[in-house]
Amino acid sequence: MATDTWNRTRDGIVALWRRAHPEGTEQVGSQLDATRDDLLNARARGDELSEAELRAEWQGRVRRLLVEHPDLAATLRALLEEAGALPAGRDADVGEVRMSARATGNGRVYQAGRDQHITER
Repeated sequence: MATDTWNRTRDGIVALWRRAHPEGTEQVGSQLDATRDDLLNARARGDELSEAELRAEWQGRVRRLLVEHPDLAATLRALLEEAGALPAGRDADVGEVRMSARATGNGRVYQAGRDQHITER
């Protein structure tokens, strides 16, 4: 990310957190900076797994923020559009996942629209 774009996006994310959780704003800014450094280092090393983990961590954090405060969704959408992370004018409800599975006998089916972690013992 270009420095200006990063700074505006970072400041926008911090402002969202300030609206929801005023007490943790400085910490979120520091965490964003640390994640950006980690991300740039992972990209420089070609470490796609670390890059995906960092992305998933913040996607989860933002998702939980929006579950708690759905009123922040429009502001977040505008921020991401400005940063080029979403196509302009994208409708949040657009998109569809269709899954179909059939198991027979002792077969098992595991499906997820996103991350899935299965621990069987």
